[in-house]
Amino acid sequence: MTKSKDARVTIGLTCTICTRKDAGDKSTGISRYTTRKSRRNTPIRLELKKFRAYCHKHTYHKELRK
Repeated sequence: MTKSKDARVTIGLTCTICTRKDAGDKSTGISRYTTRKSRRNTPIRLELKKFRAYCHKHTYHKELRK
C-alpha cells in the first residue's frame, strides 16, 4: 500500500478554454489529462500546454482542485 503523504501524487488537468461557458454556446465537452507531480518540488498548481483534439490546437490545462 502507498502512504497518504507520498511525495508524488496523481493529479487531473482540465482545459481552461472549455470550462468557460458563454450563454448560448453549444457545449464542446471537457478535455482532461492525468499526470503525476512531486509535492515537494512543485507545491503550486500546475499549468501545462496540452493538445485539445476537439479544437485541433494546443491550449492551457490547469490542475483540478481536490
